[in-house]
Amino acid sequence: MKRFLAAAAASILIFPLSAPARAVSVSASGAVLIEAESGDVIYEKDAHTRRGPASTTKIMTSLVAVEHLPLDKVVEVNENAVGVEGSSAYLYAGERVTVETLLYALLLSSANDAAAAIAYEVAGGIDEFAALMNEKAAALGLFDTHFENPHGLDAEGHYTTAYDLAMIARAALENETVRKIVSTKTYSAKMDGGDATRVFRNHNRLLFSYDDIIGVKTGFTKKCGRTLVSAAERDGVTVIAVTLDDGDDWRDHRAMLDYGLSLYERVTLCRAGDFETVVDSGDGKAVLSAATDVSVTLPRERGEIEVEEEYSAIGGEVGFYLDGKKIGGVPFIPR
Repeated sequence: MKRFLAAAAASILIFPLSAPARAVSVSASGAVLIEAESGDVIYEKDAHTRRGPASTTKIMTSLVAVEHLPLDKVVEVNENAVGVEGSSAYLYAGERVTVETLLYALLLSSANDAAAAIAYEVAGGIDEFAALMNEKAAALGLFDTHFENPHGLDAEGHYTTAYDLAMIARAALENETVRKIVSTKTYSAKMDGGDATRVFRNHNRLLFSYDDIIGVKTGFTKKCGRTLVSAAERDGVTVIAVTLDDGDDWRDHRAMLDYGLSLYERVTLCRAGDFETVVDSGDGKAVLSAATDVSVTLPRERGEIEVEEEYSAIGGEVGFYLDGKKIGGVPFIPR
């Protein structure tokens, strides 16, 4: 059975449309803005040209790290991870530090020695860890990305695109640990063998200026210029912005995020118990209804949502479609 959502269930939430923000333009060499749930591109500028990511590399580093190491694992810092050029947590050889602390150092203070320490712990070396990063990129379907190291220092063959970086950030934000860390403003951790404490402060200025920001990572080298990945969540809608080589990234990202958030809303397609249907179960009449709530993020300006119901004596499904594409579904269960 097919019908339109407006007539399907009294519990559907209807949201008024608000006027979208003016379309954005940015000063970046490459940029993209996506809706996080679907991955749909909202805005792009030369988004598929390969460029250096600088320290936004560390988003992938963190994603590989949390997939291979428990947070409470104690790492003994490899001597080859000490004294890496650039931003540093000032780790020392043989220091014992948890994976969790290394991740905060990596993502808040952009510590290159923390990135190297993670690489040696996970894979035994920089090259070996970079291979895992490249495997993860391939698994995400990203073929314009290649990593040579875990920290983002300039290297031949170390590149990504604005689009690929947005997809990496999307995957990272689906991980609760990474999402929590990149949303943290400051983090303190006691050093091994004493009372001294390291304090890591997030380099993302947006996080300190706006309540809706949830990360993600800054970056800079002279060769790459300023790179930035940011994300914002409002009323259940999340958007991700990426700029590569952008001298005005803070302003550009706020404009991009506001624009994306203005175009989408969170819509409840059904509530548990909706679509009540009586069927013949063979042992008498049975009442079926939707098993759970179903909510999705959708463009504010859209066509009508169609509902298709399929059910039998023992169950079935309610499917929701927009422009012929399935956007959600829920099984029928007996009440």
